[in-house]
Amino acid sequence: MAALSKDPTQLAEQVRNGDRAALARAITLVESKKPEHRARAQELLRKLLPATGKAVRIGITGVPGVGKSTAIDTLGSHLTAEGHRVAVLAVDPSSKRTGGSILGDKTRMARLAVDERAFVRPSPAAGTLGGVAARTRETMLLCEAAGYDVVLVETVGAGQSESEVAEMTDTFLVLMLPGAGDELQGLKKGVLELADIVAVNKADGDNIPRAKAAAASLKAALNILAASGNAPPPPVLTFSALTGDGIVTMWNAVLAHRGQLGAKGLEAKRRAQQVRAMWALIDERLRERLRTDAKVKAKLPALEAGVAAGKIPPAQAADELARLLGL
Repeated sequence: MAALSKDPTQLAEQVRNGDRAALARAITLVESKKPEHRARAQELLRKLLPATGKAVRIGITGVPGVGKSTAIDTLGSHLTAEGHRVAVLAVDPSSKRTGGSILGDKTRMARLAVDERAFVRPSPAAGTLGGVAARTRETMLLCEAAGYDVVLVETVGAGQSESEVAEMTDTFLVLMLPGAGDELQGLKKGVLELADIVAVNKADGDNIPRAKAAAASLKAALNILAASGNAPPPPVLTFSALTGDGIVTMWNAVLAHRGQLGAKGLEAKRRAQQVRAMWALIDERLRERLRTDAKVKAKLPALEAGVAAGKIPPAQAADELARLLGL
C-alpha cells in the first residue's frame, strides 16, 4: 500500500494530466477501507471536483448472457474511434463467503482492454447493497477528472444493482434478449421502469426477425406501462454487439435522451443523485460502526441468538443496538 501514501496534491495533478497509472492508484486509494487512506482520498476528491461533471454517464444492465460486456466493448470501441475517451467501470459480484471477485471484464472486453483511449476498471462489489461497489461514484469522478468524457457503468444484472446504477448515471440502458420471454419478466422486476433506453441485442443473421418481434412486444408493454404514469415510454432499439449493427443508433439515442433532459434537467438530476449518495454513505458509516463497535460486538451474539430462538422481538434487539451506539 506504499503507493497510497503519495501526496494527494501531486496525485491529483497526475490524474488531471491523464496519467493512467496515477488514475489506477487514485481509484485504489478511494476504494481502500483504511481510515488514513479515506482521509487522503477525500482530500484528493476535493482537489479534483472542479475537473469533474463533464462526462456522459451511462449505466448498462441486462440479464446474464445478454452480452453486456461485448456490447460495451463494441460501443466503447466505436466511441474511441470517434475521438472520445471512454472509461468502463465494470462492477463484479464478490463472493459472500470469500470476498473474492471474478474480475474478468478485461478478458471479455478485448478491444477496449488494449485501447489507449479507454480505461477499463473491474471493481469488486464486496457485499455492497445491490452489488454496486461502494466507491463507484467516486471512481466515476476520478475518471472524469482524468479526461474521460464517456463513463460506462456495467451492473452485475442481479438484485438491486440496477437501481443503484440508475441513480448514479445520466442515461440508463437496459439490454434484452430476443425471444427469451424477458419482456414481461423485465416489467415484473421493475427493471424496465428504470430504463431510459431499451435495446434488444443479438439482432444478427437468422436472429433478426426474433429480435424485431421482441422489440415490438417490448414497445407494446412499455406503452401500457407509460399510460399509468406521466413519462413517455423509452425508445426500444435492436442492435448486434457482435457485428456492430445498430451501435450508432444506440449512441444517438443516448445523446437524444441528454437533449431531452436539457442542461437544467441534467444538473437537477445529478444534484439529487449527490444527495442520495450522501445518505448511502451515511448508511455505510452506521453499518461500519455496528461491525466495529466493541459494545455492539460483545452484545450482538446474545441478541442474535435471542431473535433466532424467538425469545426477543427483532425490533427490541434493533433498539438495544441503537442505544449502544447512542442513537
